[in-house]
Amino acid sequence: MRLSELSGKEIVDVKNAARLGVLGQTDLEISEKDGQIKTLLIPSLKWFGLKRTGGELRVPWSQIKKIGSDMIIIDIPENDE
Repeated sequence: MRLSELSGKEIVDVKNAARLGVLGQTDLEISEKDGQIKTLLIPSLKWFGLKRTGGELRVPWSQIKKIGSDMIIIDIPENDE
């Protein structure tokens, strides 16, 4: 799958069905060694997506469960902190 095919897909957490963002509004961490996507960096947004609050959610590629035609389903483990 090409990166251009991922752009515009909604990112949804499977546990709580929360919409986390749209790929294209997120950053990607890509391995310099082999060019593979390692992590999605999803910014915390407010005011209808116009202002970043400074925080970000880091989603390793291994937590992506399914890529569909309209969305990307991820499974974020519960935070034990």
